[in-house]
Amino acid sequence: MELTGRQIRQLRSMANRLEATIGVGKAGITDAVVRQTNSALEANELVKCSVQGTSGMDTREAATALARPTHAQVVQVIGHKFVLYRTSQREDIEHIQLV
Repeated sequence: MELTGRQIRQLRSMANRLEATIGVGKAGITDAVVRQTNSALEANELVKCSVQGTSGMDTREAATALARPTHAQVVQVIGHKFVLYRTSQREDIEHIQLV
């Protein structure tokens, strides 16, 4: 599902108050980072990530590299942070209602 401009604006405003919970470090996008991101997306649907300066990756490059294996969509890339979104399959969480 491709996000519309209105949905992206909604998700960006929601992500504004989030803290970065996933960090891409010197090792880059590892299996552990992918597993951690999958878990966070299933629990929250919206995840903010940060790229450390020692990673050697551009922030947009890291965002697309992490979105691919997690089947998430890149919502926003600003500075050293980016936001990913994926609808969760869990029934026990409150799902984000996109406009």
